[in-house]
Amino acid sequence: MFVVLEGIDGSGTTTQVARLKTALEARGQKVHATREPSAGPVGRLLRQVLEGTVRDDSGPIRLDFRTLALLFAADRMDHVARDIEPALAQNEVVISDRYDLSSLIYQSETAPDPAQVLPWLTALNARAPRPDLTVVLHVDAAVALARRRARGGPEELFEVPELQTRLAARYAEAERYRPQDRIVVVDASAGVAEVEAAVLAKVLPLLGAPATR
Repeated sequence: MFVVLEGIDGSGTTTQVARLKTALEARGQKVHATREPSAGPVGRLLRQVLEGTVRDDSGPIRLDFRTLALLFAADRMDHVARDIEPALAQNEVVISDRYDLSSLIYQSETAPDPAQVLPWLTALNARAPRPDLTVVLHVDAAVALARRRARGGPEELFEVPELQTRLAARYAEAERYRPQDRIVVVDASAGVAEVEAAVLAKVLPLLGAPATR
């Protein structure tokens, strides 16, 4: 099974991927956790761009939404071939911290005309295998900002409060970006354990297991 966790920066996707992996392994599942940008060559370049460490003489290099969209799509296909498909072939449950919904939302929302560019972004990712389940961790942008500040470290490219507010609104209507996908929304403003239980309750029925112990 292929499960994706999505949400704005600070929504808790990384934490919940780790906790979901542990919970499923405790139930006897073989689990492979991964993330995007991936650990592959394009993914490493993307992470440097997001962190602002790709520089020239004038400072950090800023790529426009089209270049980023192409890089994210290229990384995704490499991620699928190098990581996701081999794990699925070994009957592992694959859990990814972000997938193509991030591209559709982030790159369209940073484009001059989101509605006009969305069909192009969708076409770029048309060959990305569909997840069995996408769980959107919904949280208010102000809560996510407080979490990022508590976490510390420099802000990344998209961690701009005004943009994150818009992205949160787009994630709240995630189904319109991928209407054929199974997408569920979980309130991620609660405590970590409560969010974990809510995510697990969405995943277990797909494995033929009861939603609770």
